[in-house]
Amino acid sequence: MELRRPMRRWRSLGKPQRTELFVRWSCYLALGAEPLALLGALVGQADEVPVLTLRLMLVASLAGTVLSVLLLRAGLAHYLGRRPLPVTLLTASTVLSVGSVWGLVMSDGAGLEFSAGLSPLLVMFWFGPVSVALPPRRSAPLGLLVMLLLLPALLLRGIGLGTALGALTVFSVACAVFALTCRSSAWLAGVVWELDGARETQARLAVAEERLRFSRDLHDVLGRNLTTIALKSELASQLARRGRPEAADQMTEVQRIAQDSQREVREVVRAYRGADLHAELTGAGSVLRAADVDCRVELAGAEQLPVTAQSVLGWVVREGTTNVLRHSEATTCRIRLRVSGGQALLEMTNDGVPERPAAAPGTGLTGLRERLGVYGGELATPPAEPGWFRLTVDLPLTAPALSLETTG
Repeated sequence: MELRRPMRRWRSLGKPQRTELFVRWSCYLALGAEPLALLGALVGQADEVPVLTLRLMLVASLAGTVLSVLLLRAGLAHYLGRRPLPVTLLTASTVLSVGSVWGLVMSDGAGLEFSAGLSPLLVMFWFGPVSVALPPRRSAPLGLLVMLLLLPALLLRGIGLGTALGALTVFSVACAVFALTCRSSAWLAGVVWELDGARETQARLAVAEERLRFSRDLHDVLGRNLTTIALKSELASQLARRGRPEAADQMTEVQRIAQDSQREVREVVRAYRGADLHAELTGAGSVLRAADVDCRVELAGAEQLPVTAQSVLGWVVREGTTNVLRHSEATTCRIRLRVSGGQALLEMTNDGVPERPAAAPGTGLTGLRERLGVYGGELATPPAEPGWFRLTVDLPLTAPALSLETTG
């Protein structure tokens, strides 16, 4: 039971959240290697280094690791634009890192080789989280400043200037390598979040574009006719005031234009609401495959469907495809159609569905359910396997609202 909870939580996350979680814990584990490496080095020097020094070094290393983990967590949140720069953690981690290296180098009980071997390790594990919290143009000067602060400790310990500069060069290389790793991991998480946002934006733009197209069609149909109706109504009003019989003719013309406008609006709405099943299936397969979703379609008896039934089921495919793209991280989608006994059963299933959706679903399925109700159809979302979503539509072909004409 306990093992299922982490797996359920993992399945409930989307791809961006999984990527961020993987990046964070990878860096946490890397930072956790600092006290382990220090402990391994201290075991070999237990007879030479005083016990108090060993304890202080181990406590400082553990404290530095905790601060580094906290700084990495806050720095990644700052990198992703969720919170301000963690100045307090950054300052505390820097001071502790510099102090730990100074204490290690100046310790009487620690030999030069022992100090020179551990000092780059302490600085490296400090600079990794710093490189995530700060951009390179700010983290690089800070790292250089810390190196300059360590130079007096090396000189006071009796190390020559050339040797000290060489040691600082080694420190810098180690810091740069680890910082590049941490920064690249943060960049990867940011890119995945941006791609997820772009995917949602693309879906919203597609809906907005369709609304604009519909509004343009309505404007083209109604704009001219309404203007004509207004002009002829004004003319009829003036003729009526003068007692002219032509006023009746003008009002008859206004009535005719209004009826034509009503007919044209119906045609626009019919074209907007209509959808060809085969065209929608082809389009859904193309769009899903472009999004790296394995789409498979199984049809049985589609040629028996009336024209209106095909249009209704085409809308189901269109709305279902939109849900797959907007509300899941799907890699597989299956569309099955069965026509038998005067019933058409359409089923769409897809994976990549979080157990706890990040956002409430839209009103698309509600509107689709209402549209199906006009034709006696039923829409359902029965339970599916964990991480899967299932959409079923049962449409009776004998409903009076459906046309009996077939596609041939």
